[in-house]
Amino acid sequence: MANVSDDPVRNKLIDSLARPGGNITGFTDVAHDLAGKRLELVKETLPKASRVAVLWYSISSIVAGRQFQETEIAARPLGVRIQSLEVRSSEDFDHAFQVANKQRAEALIAVSFGGLLVNHRQRVVNLAAKHRLPAMYTISEFVEEGGLMSYAPDGPDRLRRVAGYVDKILKGTKPADLPVQQPTKFELIINQKEAKQIGLTIPPNVLARADRVIR
Repeated sequence: MANVSDDPVRNKLIDSLARPGGNITGFTDVAHDLAGKRLELVKETLPKASRVAVLWYSISSIVAGRQFQETEIAARPLGVRIQSLEVRSSEDFDHAFQVANKQRAEALIAVSFGGLLVNHRQRVVNLAAKHRLPAMYTISEFVEEGGLMSYAPDGPDRLRRVAGYVDKILKGTKPADLPVQQPTKFELIINQKEAKQIGLTIPPNVLARADRVIR
């Protein structure tokens, strides 16, 4: 059996990454470990920003809540105050962005775990543009649909490695003998068209680090 989880050890799906045990193996997104990196990229893009809102689905996703907490921890040494925008249904999106505007948020991190934001990603992207709020996303699909930027594990790279695991299992290797792998390649994607639309100039040093720029 293959499984994808942000932290399979903490979620008690496996004994350890190196020796998963049972009949399970797979790949982890280490989502919470990336929270600090995303905030750092937001801060590099907007050096003067001191208030960053985090949009997250608070009902069914333990991962989203943990990522919010990791973002709060990463914010302290950066001198950034984190504002929580919890949503429980799609009806909460408009109010959440109004709160961000009222609290004078200077940037947004949209945590996609839990499904709600992914299912309504075009609406989230449109609201960020409407409020001229620079937004960092946790998966690239948001940027491909008009969002500003994302930093996430490289999807195609992981699929290639998944295919290798499937091949080994079909040839008789036990899943328990295959260590659960963490991402080895990450992508920073920036949408220059969206940046121009909201009146944001992406610093050259950030653009130079992008793996892909949508112009």
